[in-house]
Amino acid sequence: MRFPDEVTDDVRRRLRRIEGQIRGLERLVDEGADCREVVTQLSAAQAALHKVGYRLVAAGLQYCVSSPDSAAEDGMTAEELEKLFLKLG
Repeated sequence: MRFPDEVTDDVRRRLRRIEGQIRGLERLVDEGADCREVVTQLSAAQAALHKVGYRLVAAGLQYCVSSPDSAAEDGMTAEELEKLFLKLG
């Protein structure tokens, strides 16, 4: 399955933001920042990654609903989407 351009653009934007968060985390560790600050920022990065995953699963779900035959041919069944969703948890 190929994601629509707007989904791809959104995901790429989110991933670039996360990349910046990770660089910030690395800087915090290098500077010897307080553990609470590092863990708080790490938690924010993890949440952002989960949102990217949810965005992709939601796009897959829309594809399954709008084009069920094509989705089935691509292996994107409801069962497969459920597995993907549960991997995010």
